Amino acid sequence: MVDLGRVHVESFLEMMSAERGAAANTLQSYESDLDDVRTFLKERSIRLTEAASADLAAYLSSLARKGFKPSSQARRLAAMRQFYKFLYAEGLRTDDPTGILDAPKKGRPLPKTMGVEEVGRLLSQAEAEAEDASPGQLQRLRMLALLELLYATGMRVSELVSLPARVLDQEGRFLMIRGKGNKERLVPLSHSAISALKSYGRLLAAENAAVKEQQESPWLFPSASKEGYLPRQVFARDLKNLAIRAGLTPSLISPHVMRHAFASHLLANGADLRVVQELLGHSDISTTQIYTHVLEERLQQLVQTHHPLAKQAKKHE
Repeated sequence: MVDLGRVHVESFLEMMSAERGAAANTLQSYESDLDDVRTFLKERSIRLTEAASADLAAYLSSLARKGFKPSSQARRLAAMRQFYKFLYAEGLRTDDPTGILDAPKKGRPLPKTMGVEEVGRLLSQAEAEAEDASPGQLQRLRMLALLELLYATGMRVSELVSLPARVLDQEGRFLMIRGKGNKERLVPLSHSAISALKSYGRLLAAENAAVKEQQESPWLFPSASKEGYLPRQVFARDLKNLAIRAGLTPSLISPHVMRHAFASHLLANGADLRVVQELLGHSDISTTQIYTHVLEERLQQLVQTHHPLAKQAKKHE
């Protein structure tokens, strides 16, 4: 019996063009994807128009084995769904075999992060520039304070730029942060963050005193913006410029990437996931679990280093 699969594919494409107004690129993708399905089924002596759910599931599994990304698999499945719905609507099939097929799960992308060495280079550059006493030192000290606070606490950039000026009056190594939903959390500060904050605070107070008629701002990082504090976009731009001066790739660095670096570096050095959740201000542990790949790597290293069988295997290598 003649396989009419190709004929039905052409009819389907004509319908998509005439009735749905599908673009040429879309039609070409459908044609390519359905031809690939038809070739797979033909090798198993199965006609495209007669394929069962199990046959189509086997096709998707073959894509996964070949290393196709979940997004590519999902595109093929979408093409099959449209095609078999067309066959059903035209009375060429009494069922839709794609109805029970699940879309491939897309793996959650890992966050961009920075290595310890990269963070070190960024902070060293900011520190060297902050020591320059020439005009504009306050802005350079501000950048150092911003970076030290960000890497010490992992706070959101919106939380960072809107810190109140009263932060400068507090003593001790802890900082109270007001996060999403006005929830407050206590985070510890590093010695270098405290030092950078004090240096910035001293020069800020001196410059404020020099302009007596100017009303003192309630914000730690005051600005002429509508909100009255440093816009996060300005900080992000200045951070990328600092990255360039530090010899780093600016496209890979942002305030949010540094937040990820804070979390990743803590976990890599033995911090508990629940502790990191509290420090980041995540209301749900599932949000923090995006960093579990760091824990998995650390656990593998621990097993390889300390498990007696792993040690024994190393001896025989």
